[in-house]
Amino acid sequence: SIAILLYLARKFKTPDHWYPSDLQKRARVDEYLSWQHVNIRGKGSKLFLTKVLLPLLTGQPLPPEKLESVTEELNVVLKQFEEKFLQDKPFIAGSEISLADLVALVELMQPVGAGYNLFEERPKLAEWRRRVEEAVGKQLFQEAHEGILNAKNL
Repeated sequence: SIAILLYLARKFKTPDHWYPSDLQKRARVDEYLSWQHVNIRGKGSKLFLTKVLLPLLTGQPLPPEKLESVTEELNVVLKQFEEKFLQDKPFIAGSEISLADLVALVELMQPVGAGYNLFEERPKLAEWRRRVEEAVGKQLFQEAHEGILNAKNL
């Protein structure tokens, strides 16, 4: 949860870039963390549930119009994410990775795990993903997402 991440960052005095002490940078992190619940998390999880879990639970194929609607909802928030939060910066809060970037990418991996490559036609988003992966380490990133990336094989 976001509350636990913030608690851990404070308790263990993590490097400043994760949850910046600079008020403007921290405000950008907080702004994203507040926005993402009903936007990136909400729409990304909805696509994952609709495309992977619902057919698995019901044994029924997904109606194409339902998938199209859910995908379009996600596309709208992805555009907002790129325009409002990424803009022309390497990371959400500026030049260094923060908790906002980590949370954002984790949430975006759910639709990817459902087989929707949302990075494919979004070069700005793909470059941001590459930077986040490099910052945390590619091996750790792959280990952390192994389960969700294999969910479509259920």
